[in-house]
Amino acid sequence: MAATPESIELTYIAARAASEGKATSITAIDVSERLVLTDVFLVISGSTERQVRALVDDVEEALHKVGHRRLRREGLEGEARWVIVDFGDIMVHVQQDEDREFYALEKLWGDQPVIELPDDVTVEEPESSSLADYFAPVYNDEQGDSQ
Repeated sequence: MAATPESIELTYIAARAASEGKATSITAIDVSERLVLTDVFLVISGSTERQVRALVDDVEEALHKVGHRRLRREGLEGEARWVIVDFGDIMVHVQQDEDREFYALEKLWGDQPVIELPDDVTVEEPESSSLADYFAPVYNDEQGDSQ
C-alpha cells in the first residue's frame, strides 16, 4: 500500500510552504508500508532556531488553509532543534541543519520510497557557519596586501 493521493497532495502543500520559508532541505519519504500511523514523513531543515519556528508556522498555516489541522506538535519549546508536527496523514519533521545531519532520517528510512516533490519546491543553500570560512575573505585580503 503506497501513500494515498490525499497524503501526497498534503505533502506537496507543506513542502511548498517550507520552500517559500527558505528551508535549506526538504525530503518526503513514503512510510506507509512500514507505519500504520501515517503515510508520509516530510523532513525539512532550517539553519537556525528562528527559521525552524518560522517553517513550522508556515507549514501549519498552509495546511490549515486547506482544512487540515495538526493533531499534535512536539519540540517547539526550548531551542526548537527538532520539531515534529503530526497531521495524521503526514508527519512533518523540522530540524536545524546540524540535527538533520546527525539523525539522518533519510538514511534511517532509506529502504522506503522517496516521494518526488514538484519542481516549484526549492531549497536555499545553507550559509557556511565555520569560523575559517567567515574569516577567509579577510585573511586572503590581508595576504594579498602584504605581497
